[in-house]
Amino acid sequence: MPRLFTGLEVPKEVAFALSLKRGGLHGARWIDADNYHITLRFIGDVDYATANEVSASLERLANGLSFSVRLTQLGAFGGNKPHALYAGVELNETLSRLQAAQERVLQRIGLEPESRKYTPHVTLARLRGTAPEELARYLAMSGRFEPLQFPVGRFVLFSSRDSVGGGPYVVEQSYPLAA
Repeated sequence: MPRLFTGLEVPKEVAFALSLKRGGLHGARWIDADNYHITLRFIGDVDYATANEVSASLERLANGLSFSVRLTQLGAFGGNKPHALYAGVELNETLSRLQAAQERVLQRIGLEPESRKYTPHVTLARLRGTAPEELARYLAMSGRFEPLQFPVGRFVLFSSRDSVGGGPYVVEQSYPLAA
């Protein structure tokens, strides 16, 4: 039974720049730069018939408009119990439309709606036992975040094995976006 999600790949040069933020944070389990991505829609564990239906349904969204992504800041999820360090994505209309279109298509084939508000980001580390004060100190000491921008010419259907997170992720299918 595959575990699936859709997303955007992060180019190697951007991943390298993000990987330079690694280190110096207690309780951080750093994600391998090869596994950096921006999730569009988590699908979860599905049977093979549903996986094939997901793949075929996403074909309808291929040839949408290409766009650029801009990473603008470091942040964390979890408030007083931080659980992830991320690079935040500046919202743009094309990204939002692509994510919403995927949500609609996947609901039409019977998948449950995503319960969380969509917050595009690249997860850099999973946190366990990191005090909020320590995280705040890390963010303050990490210096100014130089925005990173890259073009997006496709979205992909990823699979992963059931694990604690962080990969490895496999591109099962790619869907081109038009210029």
